[in-house]
Amino acid sequence: MASVTSLSDSVQQHLASALSATLPEAAGADPLLRRSDRADFQANGILALAKKAKANPRELATQVVSRVVTGDVIKDVEVSGPGFLNITIADRAITGNLAARYADEAGRLGVPYAEQPGTTVIDYAQPNVAKEMHVGHLRSAVIGDSVVQLLEFTGENVVRRHHIGDWGTQFGMLIQYLDEHPHELDHKESEVSGEEAMSNLDRLYKAARKLFDADEEFKTRARRRVVDLQAGDEHTLAMWQKFVDESKIYFFSVFEKLDMEIRDADIVGESGYNDMLAETCRLLEESGVAVRSEGALCVFFEDIKGPDGNPVPLIVQKSDGGYGYAATDLSAIRDRVFNLKANTLLYVVDARQALHFRMVFETARRAGWLNDDVTAVQLAFGTVLGKDGKPFKTREGETVRLVDLLDEAIDRASAVVREKAQDLSEEEIAERGAQVGIGAVKYADLSTSANRDYKFDLDQMVSLNGDTSVYLQYAYARIQSILRKAGEVRPAAHPELDLADAERALGLHLDSFAETVREAATEYAPHKLAAYLYQLASLYTSFYDKCPVLKAETPAQVENRLFLCDITARTLHQGMALLGIRTPEKL
Repeated sequence: MASVTSLSDSVQQHLASALSATLPEAAGADPLLRRSDRADFQANGILALAKKAKANPRELATQVVSRVVTGDVIKDVEVSGPGFLNITIADRAITGNLAARYADEAGRLGVPYAEQPGTTVIDYAQPNVAKEMHVGHLRSAVIGDSVVQLLEFTGENVVRRHHIGDWGTQFGMLIQYLDEHPHELDHKESEVSGEEAMSNLDRLYKAARKLFDADEEFKTRARRRVVDLQAGDEHTLAMWQKFVDESKIYFFSVFEKLDMEIRDADIVGESGYNDMLAETCRLLEESGVAVRSEGALCVFFEDIKGPDGNPVPLIVQKSDGGYGYAATDLSAIRDRVFNLKANTLLYVVDARQALHFRMVFETARRAGWLNDDVTAVQLAFGTVLGKDGKPFKTREGETVRLVDLLDEAIDRASAVVREKAQDLSEEEIAERGAQVGIGAVKYADLSTSANRDYKFDLDQMVSLNGDTSVYLQYAYARIQSILRKAGEVRPAAHPELDLADAERALGLHLDSFAETVREAATEYAPHKLAAYLYQLASLYTSFYDKCPVLKAETPAQVENRLFLCDITARTLHQGMALLGIRTPEKL
């Protein structure tokens, strides 16, 4: 089915026609339409046009109004103040537009695909091999997953990349220890849980570190192993692969708990670019983008200086011949641009990495790998804070394990579900508890603008009141309950009916879903979709309080209000799915 033209777009077209008929030189001008408390929409663009044409804005507005076609879409338009236009939409148009969205067989609610989709490579959810995932890994995963859903829904070709830390000095230590204690990881992958896998790795890491610090001969052997690893020694690589496989068991268990799909093929760690590093350095040096300084290969920037006032370089290759993060990140850019044919490179990475990525992107631009056809963006996110407003730590001052956080959220949510549950089994309470708990964590993150810090407060997150996912999930479950109680009576749109104020407010907001999705996807801003959904649930609550559904005055009104209920539920369901959050039928 073709996409549905939103009411705001229809009004925009009507106003644009009236404007150009009144003032030919205003053809193509933006009427500056927005939602208003004084009417359904307000247009403010005439003031600027009148100033340009040296006309009286109120007189110009009156002339425009005389040329606006009213009837099907616009019920009434009047001049307000110094030349604003207040526009009221016809009830028939509101219900008719929603009926067209409801009839979308593709289930997209009439949301259009992007006119010119491209290919976006999105780098998110970046854990480290042989290390626990902590609260700092939460935001990259949750924000990245929602942006993936939004972009794919608008028709973008999305390539996911999880750039895991799987290379470097610590692996020499781990590999050498495992080589000398070969039975430490003896088990079949299918027999071990994610928790056990992490416990094994954690125990192994501590034992290896203890020996590394205490035994100089072991330390020498471990450092030799790093050289063997980077040189591609088969036995060393096989040992390294054991660590990667063990870590993946753990990663997948955590991401599964987060209700996220992480595919093995999308995991490309630092090691995946190892064969490109030397060539990346050669290309940068030969083009003059990078220069040798005290034996290291560096890129300098006039506008980036350290505390001493001297330029801070991006070190691509160290003086001992080793490669740092910059070489890997630049090689990844080459791979994503030239092999994956990306138009956009999107990095969902902690704001504290901003300087590093600014230098990497500028280096890639100087090298010609990024240009007007390929853009790189860091979607920088802030820090997760505790209730006290300080970085989130345990009482002992340790970093909080992500899995502990998620388990506690599920426990808290399960208690809320159990308290409200009427006819749910223990198995259903556990299932709903997981959906509500994980949804609560995700929504708290996504309802905050990515670049801001936010407080992790589980009491608030699982509250039934306020801007929480639980509030939205209960709104959805309440609608499903009403639809079940309706029995044989089916939802049906009746455009001929007049609408109550609460119905009109709900209908107009429902019609703006497509615009919100487009804006959230274009700006990589899931928080804008979250704000829309919270307002939708609030408007539905007002409608539910003021407009009896099953006890409405006429059979047609019952059907129409059931229709408003159902399209609200479908919009909540689709919107929450784009945030990566489940909407249970019963709570």
